[in-house]
Amino acid sequence: MARQRRLSWAVLIDGRTIWTRNAVPKTSQYGESLRRFKGTEYRRWDPSRSKLGAGLSRARNTQYELLPEEGDTCLYLGAGHGTSLSHLHDHVCGEGNQKKGRIIAVDLSPRCLRDLVHLSSIREGLVPVLGDARNFTGWGVMVSTKVDWLLQDVSQAGQAEIFIKAVNRFLKPGGKALLSLKAASERFSEVGEKEVFRQVAQQLEEAGLTIQEQIDLHGLEDNHCLYFVTN
Repeated sequence: MARQRRLSWAVLIDGRTIWTRNAVPKTSQYGESLRRFKGTEYRRWDPSRSKLGAGLSRARNTQYELLPEEGDTCLYLGAGHGTSLSHLHDHVCGEGNQKKGRIIAVDLSPRCLRDLVHLSSIREGLVPVLGDARNFTGWGVMVSTKVDWLLQDVSQAGQAEIFIKAVNRFLKPGGKALLSLKAASERFSEVGEKEVFRQVAQQLEEAGLTIQEQIDLHGLEDNHCLYFVTN
């Protein structure tokens, strides 16, 4: 029988599979399977389709610390079509936003924003925002207070610089932040991904951030590394 353990009230690991308590019962967000545990419906979190899910699967030392607390205020830069976001919402907000959480989901793509707007209509606590992670001027007013937790998943050159500016602008002192870095998007990618990952780690540390864990996502999200930092 598979060993079960909990990462939070809404996140369950059954064997090697991660499940989140479904905040929209009987609804699958992206074709993921649904399953009941002790009468409560959960959604399978596919780590091959989610950098955050991949990070949870691969973390060696910080698996219990990667996620925000239930009810936290979170900022997600590069929220995409909402795959990871939906699982994050299960945990931070829950059904009917029973946990009183708030997730500000920013993306530059109008097509992604349409998906995020739909998601917010059935998942209370989500705030979709059309904006460029590199330029806070147009959308920064939507983040009225410092956030507890920040995730950046933006495949653009200068990912570390964007992340450092966002952390300095939006993250509370003592907050948690995750940078999902795609090596091939960097200008200096010709040196090889391991060297890119090393140089980015150095940039983060020189900016005064503490790297709690650097997680290689190879095999789930090739060419990607997830940095879990605190300020």
